[in-house]
Amino acid sequence: MAMKTALLDVTPLRASPAFRRLWIGRTLSGFGGQMTLVAVMFQVWRMTGSTVWTGAVGLAQALPIVVFGLFAGTVVDHGDRRRIYLIAVTGQCVCSILLAVQGFFGHTPVAAVLVLVAVQSSFVAVSGPASRSFAPRLLPPAQLAAGLALNQISFQAAMLLGPALAGLLLAWAGVGGCYLVDAITFGLAFYGAFGLPPMRPEGEAPRPGLLGVADGLAFLLRDPVVRGALLTDLAATVLAMPISLFPLINAQRFGDNPRTLGLFLSAIAVGGLLASAFSGAFTRFSRPGLVMLGAAAVWGVALAAFGLAADPWLGLAFLVLAGAADTVSVVSRGVIVQLATPDALRGRVGAAEQIVGQAGPDVGNMRAGLVASATSGPAALVSGGLLCVAAIVAIAVTAPRVRRFATAEA
Repeated sequence: MAMKTALLDVTPLRASPAFRRLWIGRTLSGFGGQMTLVAVMFQVWRMTGSTVWTGAVGLAQALPIVVFGLFAGTVVDHGDRRRIYLIAVTGQCVCSILLAVQGFFGHTPVAAVLVLVAVQSSFVAVSGPASRSFAPRLLPPAQLAAGLALNQISFQAAMLLGPALAGLLLAWAGVGGCYLVDAITFGLAFYGAFGLPPMRPEGEAPRPGLLGVADGLAFLLRDPVVRGALLTDLAATVLAMPISLFPLINAQRFGDNPRTLGLFLSAIAVGGLLASAFSGAFTRFSRPGLVMLGAAAVWGVALAAFGLAADPWLGLAFLVLAGAADTVSVVSRGVIVQLATPDALRGRVGAAEQIVGQAGPDVGNMRAGLVASATSGPAALVSGGLLCVAAIVAIAVTAPRVRRFATAEA
């Protein structure tokens, strides 16, 4: 019985047909999105042979979300979120179709490809906050953690398997084929959301423009629970993000073996999948604040230990642990943010979450690279992990409401 309760809780899929359709559509769309990411990188590299241009792909994806995110959140809080989401998904689908057309016929300037990527990301800036508001309306509070864990396992599966599927499809159908598959999966995401009930925000409508953005920011600064949850995410990513250090650690300690480097990234994904598969062990716990803080601290400790590990297998084990801790923290943080945020503000708060999730890892990887250039790769990992733990302890001490936050069943 104990093992059964520790496994992934699929009750939301059984209990809510609307959530089930939405989850299936978004899961398949996640695989399509990973295929497009790989295809764009591959196409831009083939067109330019320049790492500057391949780096610009990430910039084209991130900038619209960071720049337009809070404004998009205000839009989401103004109207029927289901309708807004369907419009945004349609926009993403059209961009994928245009990418497929240029992929099949070729001779497109690389700048035009990046513009299409940026436009598609602008629609993501809208669809992301809208979709984050659905689960609390479709599921009772007792099932929300399980629903978010299901979302997380689909995300982890797409991250792990999507690039491999993209590689096979690139070899068979080229970049145009990858983009076309992505467009089809957006159609499935549209179908998954089409049957949802209307999702108009509950409560007072936001003020227009910058005033609505200011109200959202004021809530983030004023509410200690939501603020503490987002600060926990920033502490974990900005202070301890390890990805940019993997090539250096691999070269210094493991002979610059490309197979080891690939395993570093896979290990984090495997840890995330394992945590999602056994998410019943923490989604049924009624104190998500404690779970989030503890998992974020384990993330920091595991990465510091990876920085000290001389044996590659021991290092991979620490990365698996870090990936599992990250998933536990992400799911628990999502529960806290969703339950602590009034429905009228969920679009703007979801946009802030999306911005933090987009910008935090990029800033963290930059911080790690700068520290490593001044010291060493292991020093950057260890110092980042310990700083993360110190920040989590500070949040736990100064924001007791985060520690004490409990679901309705507590």
